[in-house]
Amino acid sequence: MLSWDDTPAQPAAKPAAPQAPAQPQYSFEAAPAAADYNTASVQAPSTGRISAVDKRIINGGTDVNQLVPFKYKWAWEKYLATCANHWMPQEINMQRDIELWKNPNGLSEDERRLVKRNLGFFVTADSLAANNIVLGTYRHITAPECRQFLLRQAFEEAIHTHAYQYIVESLGLDEAEIFNAYHEIKSIRDKDDFLIPFIDALTNPNFKTGTPAADQQLLKSLIVFACIMEGMFFYVGFVQILALGRQNKMTGAAEQYQYILRDESMHCNFGIDLINTIKMENPHLWTEAFKAELTGLFQKAVDLEYAYAEDTMPRGVLGLNASMFKDYLRFICNRRMQQIGLEPMFPGATNPFPWMSEMIDLKKEKNFFETRVIEYQSGGALSWD
Repeated sequence: MLSWDDTPAQPAAKPAAPQAPAQPQYSFEAAPAAADYNTASVQAPSTGRISAVDKRIINGGTDVNQLVPFKYKWAWEKYLATCANHWMPQEINMQRDIELWKNPNGLSEDERRLVKRNLGFFVTADSLAANNIVLGTYRHITAPECRQFLLRQAFEEAIHTHAYQYIVESLGLDEAEIFNAYHEIKSIRDKDDFLIPFIDALTNPNFKTGTPAADQQLLKSLIVFACIMEGMFFYVGFVQILALGRQNKMTGAAEQYQYILRDESMHCNFGIDLINTIKMENPHLWTEAFKAELTGLFQKAVDLEYAYAEDTMPRGVLGLNASMFKDYLRFICNRRMQQIGLEPMFPGATNPFPWMSEMIDLKKEKNFFETRVIEYQSGGALSWD
């Protein structure tokens, strides 16, 4: 069972602070191709049999092609858990959503704005996450069992992008408008502007771990994506669409968001375990200056996500209003900071949406046989002729 408290934070170390690297220039252009094997952060594999004790999350010298013996069993168990939660967007019936969307009186203008703003962020957000994994993070991680999870995570990000596209197509929305929103809508663009430098840092073919500054850059990027992007930037949208579903509106979209929420919770928890293990193996990275920099990033993230909440719902809707998200974001921010060993910034912040925890515990078998699209057959779609 997933909860807000499922990943204990590692204790922080207090050595002297190394110089933090300068932020790279960034853009929304395609990320550069990853460096070849000899210039990536993974060292050339040894030819001997390996011992689990010799493995490291980063800067390891063991053969990354030898999955076993396991050292990080938590990573393998999380990989198996994500595989057990497999789902596909076409398994969910969108007919009621289509009828509701086409009905001029089905949704208010504020509800329609909320749906379109949500999709405008999410349709490209999971592509950014996938690019960060495939072109950046993966090549710098030297523990094969952790790489195995990252491969599965990248596939799930593709499923999520597919799900949002499936919703957009089902509702007959303007695809150019929705998919280009991250260029045209300021509240979405600002969040992506915050994230892009951390993608560019790891996907730069000249970036290589092995120095305190570079290792801190990798750790910082992992924290931004696990704790801020997947752990905070997704949650306003999740609450909004799931609130629609709780009022029996856009139930197909809400069900897909529920599965995505479950997946992203597991991604976030894996990332936190990865971060805490890197900290444990490299305590010299966890300096007071580094922690202060991270605290500043969390503060900026809360401000950006709250601005997004205000933009997506300028007036009260669904029994929600933007101000309710201020406490919620502070609550989540505290949890993420505590999970990686930082002092929370917002003492006393509470969760105004306790029902969100129930959503994370969704079981795949819940209602698929009631909502499955009749024409969809995963096995029957294969032809052996």
